[in-house]
Amino acid sequence: MKFNNIYYILRHGEAVSNVKGFVSSWPEKVDDPLTETAVKQAKQVAKKILSENIDLIFSSDILRAEQTSKIIAKQLGKKVEFDKRLREIDFGIFNSKPIADFIGHFDSQEKRIKGKVLHGESYEDILRRIESFFQDVEKKYSNKKILIVSHQAPLFIIEGMLLGYSLEKSVGFFTDEKLLSNCEFKKFD
Repeated sequence: MKFNNIYYILRHGEAVSNVKGFVSSWPEKVDDPLTETAVKQAKQVAKKILSENIDLIFSSDILRAEQTSKIIAKQLGKKVEFDKRLREIDFGIFNSKPIADFIGHFDSQEKRIKGKVLHGESYEDILRRIESFFQDVEKKYSNKKILIVSHQAPLFIIEGMLLGYSLEKSVGFFTDEKLLSNCEFKKFD
């Protein structure tokens, strides 16, 4: 896919789920807001992003991403457009359960490409919704600076797309040490 805009990606700030070690996706079964640390992180990263002159902000509508994007948007003087295609991977039967239980379900990252848990999503499913999001944005906008606020799984897939990687290469390339930390952002032009 050819991109006509400059993209910035930002992972949401630290949430209760990150601290307590559980996974949370849509529908949110437990309250999973940002921590006090995350509110400070979001305000600090907004100051860094301010100089980039962002035109548009798109965000997942899951609480932790919504809260992060609203803090950023307020400091940038922008509005946020929420898009469910930017939501975290659907953890299915593991939603609101310990992270270790979900991770233990798969014996390799490669099996995550097509594999999914009951009522959940695979990486291929996320890729399809992310591609749909980009097709719509690229059709509507050109030469804009666009910030995307989302979650770890969609963001590594987005990052791979922006770098021209296949899904398979992204899964192999984005190991734990290469994934975005909470409130970390990157620019792609």
